[in-house]
Amino acid sequence: MTTIIVSMVLLGVLGIAIGLLLGVAGKFFAVEVDERVEKVRECLPGNNCGGCGYAGCDGLAEAIVAGNAEVNGCPVGGAPVADKIGAILGVDAGDSVKMVARVRCSGTCEQAEIKYNYVGTMDCRQAVMVPGRGDKACSHGCLGLGSCVAACQFGALSIKDGIATVDEEKCVACRKCVETCPNGIISLQPYHTKYQVNCNSKDKGKDVMSVCKAGCIGCGLCAKQCEFDAITLENNLATIDPAKCQGCGKCAEKCPRKVIA
Repeated sequence: MTTIIVSMVLLGVLGIAIGLLLGVAGKFFAVEVDERVEKVRECLPGNNCGGCGYAGCDGLAEAIVAGNAEVNGCPVGGAPVADKIGAILGVDAGDSVKMVARVRCSGTCEQAEIKYNYVGTMDCRQAVMVPGRGDKACSHGCLGLGSCVAACQFGALSIKDGIATVDEEKCVACRKCVETCPNGIISLQPYHTKYQVNCNSKDKGKDVMSVCKAGCIGCGLCAKQCEFDAITLENNLATIDPAKCQGCGKCAEKCPRKVIA
């Protein structure tokens, strides 16, 4: 009995000693945390979508407080969240331009030629590994298998008539669809932008017309019509600079393929 009591006492003393040691070590090695990080983190929506360029909201909060990320760095929260964070840090939140994902392809089932019937995994990234890069005759456009739809956490994408479509009111510009698309036809554009060239093909006009009724043929009429130098023609493909575009719509009116919208 005495042995048991002694053992219990020793264990108790040892436990207290270890506890005291850990307490001292915790204070000695403690890393000072800026309380503003927690306050900023509370402002962030918590989607952890990675659209800000960081692994999650915790990483963004730390980067903002450290000055390595902009106050308006959260694409999901937008201006309201930026204003709250700016108030915490005592800085101007700046102008937060709403961005949305847009699909640069007009190759619907009616417009795009089909070269074979694809039977396989409904994943664009796997389909491009098949000879010909999918079933559509145009190898540059939307494959329509929905990898971007699966990647979107916000239900902003769907497949309609063979191509991806974005619900701009649901889109938070997290870039998941942009990163997922193997043909690179999805890009982020300012929400207010009215026009873009809905084509991604850099093939010559004759080749484009042979595979799609709505592809850009690189004729340059849109660029000639634009009074604001917002349109450039490179590698047989017209591109509109949203920063210069004034939304006059003259390019869309002159486009013989009606690929600007």
